[in-house]
Amino acid sequence: MKKNILKVLLISILLILYIYISSIQSIPNNIVIFEGESIGLKTIFGLKAYITTENDEIIDTVSYNGTNKISNSGKKTIKLNLFENIFLKDVSVDVLPKTTVIPVGNIAGIKLYTSGVLVVGMSEIEGIDNKKYKPYENTGIVEGDRIVSINNNKIASTEELIKEVNLCKGNNIRIEYIHNNKAVQCSITPVQTSNKEYKLGLWVRDSAAGVGTVTFYEPSTGYFGALGHGITDIDTEQLIDISSGEFVTTKILNIVKGESGNPGKIQGTVDNQKNIGTIYKNTKYGIYGKVQNLNSLNISTSKEMELAFRNEIKTGKAKIMCSLDNRKNRRI
Repeated sequence: MKKNILKVLLISILLILYIYISSIQSIPNNIVIFEGESIGLKTIFGLKAYITTENDEIIDTVSYNGTNKISNSGKKTIKLNLFENIFLKDVSVDVLPKTTVIPVGNIAGIKLYTSGVLVVGMSEIEGIDNKKYKPYENTGIVEGDRIVSINNNKIASTEELIKEVNLCKGNNIRIEYIHNNKAVQCSITPVQTSNKEYKLGLWVRDSAAGVGTVTFYEPSTGYFGALGHGITDIDTEQLIDISSGEFVTTKILNIVKGESGNPGKIQGTVDNQKNIGTIYKNTKYGIYGKVQNLNSLNISTSKEMELAFRNEIKTGKAKIMCSLDNRKNRRI
């Protein structure tokens, strides 16, 4: 009987510990909210959370359901304690000023330029002696890596890469490339072809272009967001790490209506179009940049509205239209 009671007691203690550990681990290290928005940080019995200033002054105690609202923008800290005396961790809170945006929904052109030169494939090279070679073998370079320099000379385009490879005249070269966000170096000896060119056996690309839907424009800053999803390379299926980008008008050539299991698409051209602005970030949530030519964006300023809080967002049908398939691969 006693053994059964002890087992139940032990299981109960372990269950309680699991609940507390899970609750603590689920609390983020950083929270971003707007002025007047609820913190949304829920706690359980025994966990005490205090909102403090940079000088560790306690402003408020976070309620059990996290309904506390912060009216002033700036950085705050939430100190999380267990039974008031045992400090657990600090949660950084960034309170952003309330802002207004203009929903857009118009179609625009996108040009992205990679940071370095993206490797999208590999193939054998036929040398001047008619033999097959794979210069890239045993270098560690794989699809999705970005070549950023050759012999300490920075590489920003496929043209620069081709030039540097041919300057070596068949001698061993030192390549720096980015693999899994880490800089790696290797040596490689280019192979001379019958055309008296030197090749590495790599297919590379330095840009992508297409059309997509502009999500919003922020009048106070001139920033815009588009697509609602990141731009991935069609060959490597990885998010493209960009160095810069252009936002331009587009001429629509064709619209394909979506069907069940087959998303629709818009086809257009970005050549010889007017500049709208610059793109500086490609994220999994979309692309972001700044508008320089507002007239080219063709929006109505009368539609300006205040940004909603998270708890005001309701799910529903959405349409995301984007086509980025202007591939210009070069073999080196």
